Amino acid sequence: MIGTIRREVLDHIPVVHEAHAPQVFAEYQEHYTTHRPHRSRGQRPSEAWEQPAVLHDRVPRRLLRTRVLGGVINEYRYTA
Repeated sequence: MIGTIRREVLDHIPVVHEAHAPQVFAEYQEHYTTHRPHRSRGQRPSEAWEQPAVLHDRVPRRLLRTRVLGGVINEYRYTA
């Protein structure tokens, strides 16, 4: 976990003071548990119990991007 935090966060965001570090780590922890895929869980996030539904329809959907940690990490979701 320490290496993951260093590679995905601390190599890209300078933590400028002691009060900034908890904010950065809290935002990354939310991304890590709710969105980031994990190889050991079959590419599911930590808090997901089952695979996301596969879209079989051919209806074009908009892709929404959510910036995490000021744009260092991007999360993508399709709209309904």
